[in-house]
Amino acid sequence: MNSYTNFAKYYDILMHKDISYSKICDFIENIFILKDLNPNLICDLACGTGNVSIPLAKRGYELISVDKSIDMLNIAREKAQKDNLDILFLNQSITRLDLFGTCDAFLCMIDGINYILNPSSLIYAFKRIKDCFLNPGGILIFDISSYYKLSSVIGNNTFIHDTDEIFYAWENRFLNNKQLSDMYLNFFIKKKNGYSRFCERHLQRAYTSDEIKIALKKAGFTDIDTYNGFSFTDVNEKTERIVFCAR
Repeated sequence: MNSYTNFAKYYDILMHKDISYSKICDFIENIFILKDLNPNLICDLACGTGNVSIPLAKRGYELISVDKSIDMLNIAREKAQKDNLDILFLNQSITRLDLFGTCDAFLCMIDGINYILNPSSLIYAFKRIKDCFLNPGGILIFDISSYYKLSSVIGNNTFIHDTDEIFYAWENRFLNNKQLSDMYLNFFIKKKNGYSRFCERHLQRAYTSDEIKIALKKAGFTDIDTYNGFSFTDVNEKTERIVFCAR
């Protein structure tokens, strides 16, 4: 569950069609400017295949990139090596973070926080970042798929993706009593002599904006801002991606 094993090989092919990582990096840098910050060392949590870490490293930042999927990290490491980038990759989960020192900024982009299913674990993770690894005056920036998106947009729907190379069916159930989005992905990958098949199941928790803010405050963060996606507009009831900044 939530393994990103076989899926890791095809993650970039699918995600780059829907997400502009350069836009995300621009937005992060604009937050640094807005908050009058000039971070040197950044820790990118749930970094995946390095789609945020690598562009930021190219822009001159030092990066520690963390993910619990060794398959995703291996792809990220190969991409960084091709670009001659010196990024430290660590195979860890957000809730068991154990760094060698402190950082000026922490990032967690594209749903990493949604994969923390237990609210108590979320508070613990935030508190550990704040107390142990974030330099004074540093910042935590992350996004979530909103409660509205997971409950109503993804909801109990099935989505089909079909190209010459990849076909997948993405079946979803929203467990309202548990605030969980249960996602079952069935992949068919075109090969020379037919198709290979693999399946993955992913669980994400649907947090409300208030729940996230309470968790951050319990962890010791006091200056908290929210944004509608990767823009500086206000969050509304139909916002699908909420970005949080906390200090």
